[in-house]
Amino acid sequence: MIFFDMDGTLIDSNGVWVQVDRTFLGKRGLSSTPEYEQVVGHAIFPIAAQFTKDYYQLPDSPQDIMDEWMTLAEDAYAHTILLKDGARELLDHIKAQGYPMALLTSCVPALACLVLDRLDLRQFFQGLFFAQDVNLTKRDRAIYTLAAEQFGTPVEDCILFEDAPDNCLSAKEAGFTVVGVYDDFYATRWAEVQANSHRAVRSLRELL
Repeated sequence: MIFFDMDGTLIDSNGVWVQVDRTFLGKRGLSSTPEYEQVVGHAIFPIAAQFTKDYYQLPDSPQDIMDEWMTLAEDAYAHTILLKDGARELLDHIKAQGYPMALLTSCVPALACLVLDRLDLRQFFQGLFFAQDVNLTKRDRAIYTLAAEQFGTPVEDCILFEDAPDNCLSAKEAGFTVVGVYDDFYATRWAEVQANSHRAVRSLRELL
């Protein structure tokens, strides 16, 4: 089974979350920190919202924080976010070869479905595996075991395309073969992506 991460791997969306954070924190006279970005980046919504509340000692409830994030991000997922260069061509190529594919994402399911439908991506995947549904982050090795089990595939027969260095490492440690994908959001950690992956590519076109 070939698993694809979505944000930063298939779609060019990490910048949207940078702007969401800036807008959300800016309204409260706050700014992001490296520690905050490290924890919240690619975390599932409930964990990120609780951390944000605690880290900045906000009066907002985690649900209110998630609702505001959804409002800020929804338009981009519904209308403007584009596929990364070479993504559709790679998906077409793998589909033509007959290999099964699935999505393995930390994205909020509602937002993921918006962009999947708009970009006509559902046709490529046998299923969608949402980290939020199992209440695990993709830094947790257990999520990869669960995803493999859901699709009836041994971990050693699974491949993951992923842009986040910590997630690459966790998937590798879980037994997946990992293809690291460059994204500007993790530009300063590209060496980690390379070290944590079996193969790393600057562009998905390199695999065509």
